[in-house]
Amino acid sequence: MKKKNVSRMITLLMASAVMLSGCGNTVNEGATAQNAETGETTEISFPLEETAELSFVTSAETGTTQEPNERIIFQRLEEETNVHINWTCFVSDQFSDKKNLTLANAKDLPDGLFTADMSDYDLLRYAKQGVIIPVEDLIENYMPNLKKILEENPEYKAMITAPDGHIYAFPWIEQLGSGKEAIQTIGGMPFINKKWLDELGLPVPETTDELKAALEAFKENDMAGGGQTIPMSFIMNGGNEDMGFILGAFGDGYGDVPDHIAVTNDKEVIYTAAQEGYKEGLIWMHDLAAEGLIDPEAYTHDWSTYVAKGKAGRYGLCFTWDCAGVVDNMDDYVPLPALTGPEGQKNAPRASRSDTSGLQRGRCVLTGACKNTALAATWLDLMYDPQQSAQNNWGTYGEEGVANIFEMTGDGMLKHLDLAGESQSPWEIRTAQMVGGPLAVLDSYYGTYVTCPDDAQYRLDWIKDIYVADMKEEYVFPNIFMSQEDLDSINEYTTALDTYVNRMKSDFVMNGNVEESWDEYLKTLEEYGLSQYIEIMQRNLDVYYENLGK
Repeated sequence: MKKKNVSRMITLLMASAVMLSGCGNTVNEGATAQNAETGETTEISFPLEETAELSFVTSAETGTTQEPNERIIFQRLEEETNVHINWTCFVSDQFSDKKNLTLANAKDLPDGLFTADMSDYDLLRYAKQGVIIPVEDLIENYMPNLKKILEENPEYKAMITAPDGHIYAFPWIEQLGSGKEAIQTIGGMPFINKKWLDELGLPVPETTDELKAALEAFKENDMAGGGQTIPMSFIMNGGNEDMGFILGAFGDGYGDVPDHIAVTNDKEVIYTAAQEGYKEGLIWMHDLAAEGLIDPEAYTHDWSTYVAKGKAGRYGLCFTWDCAGVVDNMDDYVPLPALTGPEGQKNAPRASRSDTSGLQRGRCVLTGACKNTALAATWLDLMYDPQQSAQNNWGTYGEEGVANIFEMTGDGMLKHLDLAGESQSPWEIRTAQMVGGPLAVLDSYYGTYVTCPDDAQYRLDWIKDIYVADMKEEYVFPNIFMSQEDLDSINEYTTALDTYVNRMKSDFVMNGNVEESWDEYLKTLEEYGLSQYIEIMQRNLDVYYENLGK
């Protein structure tokens, strides 16, 4: 990577003021902005003339080095900045507990958490305690890369701003498409066995009736052989492996998504699992189950069992993020398009919080112990350089003696390498080099700073070419930063609602009795607080759009 000569005007008193604003039991709102207006200035230019040190906590995957300074990405950063990072690194699967223990020790806090992975509740709680500090003034004054991203993408600024007006963390952003073409817009895609269809002389189904006929043909002809054929399989309530997408062919077409939340074209929040189309779709699914067209283990099997059956070539139709990870030969399968239902309905339901692709607002934080917040922010802003972000997210180039994720082309673009012939898996190669932390990879970077990964590109193509035309919903529920009071209430309601809905969804498909039980089902949803839950979600959605328009 080319050397950077980065200059920043640093307000010394501001650095102290920002640090002090986080001390004590509560955040002193307004102190940071007031003190930021005064003070002497000095110029910082990377590389520094004398080595400076910062301390950060991070995490790393099991089986990779737990010494971050052994990673070439951090070695290059230290060379170009002369900033040495004293790391505390925890194994990823232990990080949550270790992180909380670290933050509980107020007398020995690090300057920050490079990979904080904080929930909204964590951000609000630790900010109230003064453990972490607000960073909006740091972004404004010392982080031109991040500031530019937020100015050009105001929806992200709205999403990372807490209800009290502060920003408490530096985000992780990964755009792979946006709006209806975002890679997350459809999580659990249906994939149908095109090889079996061709052998039977059947077209790819376009209606629910045609799909049922294809599933019946798979079963009757025992396409897998030896009685091993499974016409349709999924993992009930299993996120990307759930079958909720296919329910978009019924009623108003909202289908079902993992959080059961959709937004109408009038910006009205609805609960998918209480819609008439949801009921009609479950009745249709039960008919399939009654004919033996659904995997009897779909309600109970885990991921490993699901994959084992797929790799054995048993599936006619399955649901997942990318069939390459589930079936024996992905070339035998094609995405099943949105189907037309019995009443002519056709919709490709969109997942909540998918309109801006990936966002984690609690990715990196600074603590009240950070004595040089200006330097910390200036160093962290380098993570938002386009090519630095790409490397932090995926891996790097030019490391000798190991497989690399990228090569640097002659025109200065990071090109994803074909890793098919390597002894390690692509994930193992990636985790050996990537460093995570705060970053932003925007759609505008592809083709200029970095190439799009092949496995992401073909999924983006599927969404654009197969599903976008049938997406009737103009809005999805955004990734909104809610108040602690609302988060507490939502957690209370969804704990009860999700448990009940997930249980009844399985029961309705397995055993039927949907029509007979529906009124009682809706009554129970109300008793668990459905109306109050939707009211909170609607209020936050309204405020979000009001703020976005300001």
